Amino acid sequence: MIPPGVTQTFRAIDVIRKKRDGIELSQFEIEGLVRAYTTGEIPDYQVSAWLMAVVLKGMTRPETAALTDAMLHSGDVLDLSSLPARKVDKHSTGGVGDKTSLVLAPLAAAAGIAVPMISGRGLGHTGGTLDKLEAIPGFNVNLSVAEFRRVLEVCGCAMIGQTAEIAPADRKLYALRDVTGTVESPYLICASIMSKKLAEGIDALVLDVKTGSGAFMKSEKDAVFLAELMVETGERMGKQVIALITDMDQPLGNMIGNALEVVEVIEVLRGAGPEDLRELCLETAAWMLHLGGAAESVAEGKRQSAKLISSGKALEKFRQMLELQGGDARVIDDIKRLPQAQHTMQLTSSRSGYVSSIQCEQVGTACVILGGGRERKEDSVDPAVGIVLHKKVGDRVTAGEPIATIYYNAEAKAARARQLLESSYKIEDSAPATKRPLIHRIIGDKIVGKSVISTPAEKN
Repeated sequence: MIPPGVTQTFRAIDVIRKKRDGIELSQFEIEGLVRAYTTGEIPDYQVSAWLMAVVLKGMTRPETAALTDAMLHSGDVLDLSSLPARKVDKHSTGGVGDKTSLVLAPLAAAAGIAVPMISGRGLGHTGGTLDKLEAIPGFNVNLSVAEFRRVLEVCGCAMIGQTAEIAPADRKLYALRDVTGTVESPYLICASIMSKKLAEGIDALVLDVKTGSGAFMKSEKDAVFLAELMVETGERMGKQVIALITDMDQPLGNMIGNALEVVEVIEVLRGAGPEDLRELCLETAAWMLHLGGAAESVAEGKRQSAKLISSGKALEKFRQMLELQGGDARVIDDIKRLPQAQHTMQLTSSRSGYVSSIQCEQVGTACVILGGGRERKEDSVDPAVGIVLHKKVGDRVTAGEPIATIYYNAEAKAARARQLLESSYKIEDSAPATKRPLIHRIIGDKIVGKSVISTPAEKN
């Protein structure tokens, strides 16, 4: 409690020291740090120190709420009440080969739901939705709020990055976390995701919280903790939130890399593509349709989603969004219009047997090394490079058989990536005894007037 007549003063060094020592920060201190960094009053190195202290010491629930609120109100909060449809978005905590957002936005929009999706770039070893979209020639992810609203009104979905108006604090912190080893904190992840999503003016949100070797949350216990943290934060703000705990012990789909993943998105919207990617898209879309009032149940939402794909309506909605955001929609019919790598290299199996595991994070890191992500804050992304997996967990392989293809533009980078990719595969004599489920559990209370599964997690 500050005595009457005494004015609080903010000093970044004090906030860093307190968090370093595990002392709870006040709302004033957190707001001061966020405001000072957003306006450029304090440098990257001080905020980097604070971020590392958060990773090491954690945050309390009040601190997490204060950080989310400060980041949310660092810019504008959209008012989309003029749109008659319910506004529903989806967000993934990040994984390798996770391109579901590019399928889900047009799919839900084809069902009559408005999907105002503000996404991020690659973070650490994981790919970013914006980087994938920018692999489509001409696609503009930097729409103004007015342009964003216009695309939503016409198309029902729009996919952009944070503008200068929307959550500018998160935009700066997101880029800094990516290059300072401070990505994995559940508190920072929660504040980052929820500040962006709540700024969109949505009614409901479906969260895809990844767990496994390729996720930021390696253990299911940690993933559940993060999911509950985000669901609680969203519900506190009056939103309907559901979280799916999904598997990321191996890449999702077969293609990793920005242009390659766009190819796989088009395949799924045509009713094809890898089974795991198709299934996760249908399950997530089912929840979006249910929360958006377009389906009375999740099962009905899944049936509707499958019909919207088989009828071609979801693909046409994707085409419309590309055209409205300046993208070359001809890539849908001619994937060679997407950026193409100059060279390919095959990785073959050294022995016969079964793929027992794939170290998923290493696959993602291999793609980053190729140029498909950023190793430094100022790095640019090469949209053409990446990896195509020909064998996944449980598949039979014979010695000398191709298990992956590397798409590359620089020989030295390809050699480093090959070494990492090769060590990520584990091949044994027998197939794995059990297969990890794609969706581990569902978390969220008070969804459309009734409860769904809510799993316990260790509380802070």
